[in-house]
Amino acid sequence: MASPAPPPTLAVHLTDNVRLLKLKEMFISKYGSVPSFYARAPGRVNLIGEHIDYCGYAVLPMAIEQDILAAVQISNDQTVELSNTNLSYGDFSVNVNDIKIDKTKPLWHNYFLCGLKGIQDHFSLSSPTGMKCLVDGTIPASSGLSSSSALVCCAGLVTLIANKMSLSKVELAETCAKCEQYIGTEGGGMDQSISFLAEEGTAKLIEFSPLRSTDVKLPAGAVFVIANSCVEMNKAATSHFNIRVMECRLATKIIAKARGLDWKNLMKLGDLQAKLGVNFEDIMAIVEEILHPEPYTREEICDCLGISLEELLEKILSQNTQDVSTFKLYQRAKHVYSEAARVLAFKKVCDEAPANAVQLLGDLMNRSHVSCRDMYECSCPELDQLVDICLKSGAVGSRLTGAGWGGCSVSMVPEDKLGDFLSKVQDAYYKLEDRMFALLKTSLFATNPGCGAMVLMEAD
Repeated sequence: MASPAPPPTLAVHLTDNVRLLKLKEMFISKYGSVPSFYARAPGRVNLIGEHIDYCGYAVLPMAIEQDILAAVQISNDQTVELSNTNLSYGDFSVNVNDIKIDKTKPLWHNYFLCGLKGIQDHFSLSSPTGMKCLVDGTIPASSGLSSSSALVCCAGLVTLIANKMSLSKVELAETCAKCEQYIGTEGGGMDQSISFLAEEGTAKLIEFSPLRSTDVKLPAGAVFVIANSCVEMNKAATSHFNIRVMECRLATKIIAKARGLDWKNLMKLGDLQAKLGVNFEDIMAIVEEILHPEPYTREEICDCLGISLEELLEKILSQNTQDVSTFKLYQRAKHVYSEAARVLAFKKVCDEAPANAVQLLGDLMNRSHVSCRDMYECSCPELDQLVDICLKSGAVGSRLTGAGWGGCSVSMVPEDKLGDFLSKVQDAYYKLEDRMFALLKTSLFATNPGCGAMVLMEAD
């Protein structure tokens, strides 16, 4: 189970860490002084369990080596100065008592401000400290590997340390999950949870309400390979993600009302199943019975719930989904319940480790992608092409990972076929376009479960 301890602090000899040393030198060049400390938060790859965390169901991610790293100097004034080693991300400064996050502009510094404001609000800090901060990231942006959430988590950790406050890893994860909503993302908490709770060498089953994690030992003889489609999708910049959240919420309420439950206070498909006290097979049958495959209009939803359009807009739909005219409820509920069952099946295979474990897990990943593609409609042509190429190149399982509509696939590949697999995928996908081939090094790589967020201090 997850430890209540805070993120670890490690003493590091910068001469042994080229990246940290370079970051320190850039910080000195930028601000004319030495950082007080450093902090990192990793990205993640979700092995299975897509779009179900915000429905209350367990997911199965692992942290990756790529991360957000920040060099920080605490300052005496109440100004936060932000800069980035990537010069395409402009500098930004703000008074800590005047933080405003523009939901219409998901700029990099707004994600940092989410973490900053989240900690301030959690502790009701009346006089938070200022800081100078230089950020360096190795997670490809908008790739489905949680670069934005890692930045939020890193900022939250930085703010916590700068203000001499203390939270456990679980509390930090829950706080950072809530504060990402400042930028308009109605997520469920998976990304923030694995960023803080990850441990090197193991994937994690992340469960919610209450937040907890369990080690999942991945099978020997196979590796996981991430392949970026090079199609970018920013969750906060589009309404795709939040529409799916609302569709799941609406499906919950319509089924709950049909079953005579207190539908007004039910928001998640997971809570609905718990209230009904049925297994996955039974809840799928209930979906078939109550919901129809054709899209629901706003007027039909109002009729089903016995409410006015005004009430639907003001009390149920989020601000950036109020102009949506139709919602697919049947398909979204079918995906969520089948995907939640696949997560538990995946963990069971890992725990029992049968001789054909790799094949069984690969089959679950393949079925997950089909459901994401056909029922949740969160894939895209390039991702589908990439998944198909990965399977033809030797993967036993391949699926989109992250929110979708672009970003990455994750594939399970037999260890003895890794070299051949990488070569075939490179030839079949990345060599087709100069732009993608130039990004190959950061777009196609095998990964092992990495460690979670931490504070780094320069060793004496």
